[in-house]
Amino acid sequence: MLREMVMMCAPIYRGMTREELDRAYDNRGHVPDSAAWLARWAEASAELYRTTAAHRDLHYGADPRQRLDFFPAHSPGRPTVFFIHGGYWQWCDKEGEAFVARGPLAHDINVAVVEYTLCPQISLGGMVAEIHAALDWLIPLLPELGADPAMLVVAGSSAGAHLAAMVAGRVDVKGTLLVSGLYELEPIRLSRLNAALQLDVMTSMHNSPILNLPARAGPACFAVGQDELPEMLRQTADYLDAWVGSGLPGWQATLDGVDHFSIMDELAEPDGRLTSALVRLCQPGLCP
Repeated sequence: MLREMVMMCAPIYRGMTREELDRAYDNRGHVPDSAAWLARWAEASAELYRTTAAHRDLHYGADPRQRLDFFPAHSPGRPTVFFIHGGYWQWCDKEGEAFVARGPLAHDINVAVVEYTLCPQISLGGMVAEIHAALDWLIPLLPELGADPAMLVVAGSSAGAHLAAMVAGRVDVKGTLLVSGLYELEPIRLSRLNAALQLDVMTSMHNSPILNLPARAGPACFAVGQDELPEMLRQTADYLDAWVGSGLPGWQATLDGVDHFSIMDELAEPDGRLTSALVRLCQPGLCP
């Protein structure tokens, strides 16, 4: 008990105590109406499923959550965005965030919304492997779905942005949209979030995108809301600096007036700022 009290009071990361670190990454606590946002997302997603054609629950593996939904564009041969939902690697599902497909679909872009097994049922490394498996399964199928397999952009929000960053170096990923992501996992390992993740030092390092930059990658947009927690802003800025500093193409999109939850409307709306960034990433001439 004494040891735990000392640990709670002693600085353990960037001058923060355990209690301060927990608050520094508490996105739901930072936004008082976060529960209302999640309910709104679910409602908007349900409406999208009711009104929009989709190939539902396509299984890329045998496990129950190894599935995705594919919303086809109106025209053949169009780009595809592969969207990975958030939830701190332990919550949420594709049905709760599918509403973001509205923005890309308005620009005739296919949308695949992927689901994956959550911690603690799987390790973080196993989760990354699932995202790779989903891409391995989907990309050869894209011509059959009417999409261009040579033009696939990966996008993700929060923990989904972390997973997107972990596959950004794939040769078949032509660009990446990272929204409010986590790119250094050491503070996560030291916080209460690790109760479900069970990260050790080596696993944390191996799965931190900022420590594992690809040798080559398509362009990336690093997006974050100006009203988010300072650590979320710092993580995005640090990863962008490391990315561009290593010679990889990318740009910053710090959006004023939005937080960790309201930023998602910027992808769901046809004229949203993240939708515009995605359309830019889908331009054939932009990708090397």
